[in-house]
Amino acid sequence: MPTPNKAASVAELTDAFQSSNAAVLTEYRGLTVAQLKTLRRSLGENAQYAVVKNTLTKIAANQAGITALDEHFAGPTAVAFITGDPVESAKALRDFAKENPNLIIKAGVLDGKALSADDIKKLADLESREVLLSKLAGAFKGKQSQAASLFQALPSKFVRTAEALRVKLAEQGGAE
Repeated sequence: MPTPNKAASVAELTDAFQSSNAAVLTEYRGLTVAQLKTLRRSLGENAQYAVVKNTLTKIAANQAGITALDEHFAGPTAVAFITGDPVESAKALRDFAKENPNLIIKAGVLDGKALSADDIKKLADLESREVLLSKLAGAFKGKQSQAASLFQALPSKFVRTAEALRVKLAEQGGAE
């Protein structure tokens, strides 16, 4: 029978899995408390990094409907629960892992879909949501500008053609 503390921990972790956009499992063996504090700060306000117990976290993940991570709950495990832009948090984890090779990204989940460590690194290589949206807006604006130029060119071309025809008819009328 589970103790009230364990049941409360499972409920809290289940809620964290359900309320986050993404979760990334890491192994932190060999990192100091100061390094973990630095990692938490680098993740920012949109992510919560928690050292967890494997058994309780596995139960919580299963209760949240996430079974793809079951095989990764071994060894010292910490979870980054991401509520904001997953790209920014993936970049922070990747960059921290480059500087601190003791941090190992195991796996993750994004909107209910399992991610491998390589998938998380690919996610980190993406540009932020704001940059992608601004590029999209720029592309739309460019297409609108092209359309406006095209629409302006048609009447202008018609006027030039009509003027050339008038001049040609005037020359023919004067030559006869």
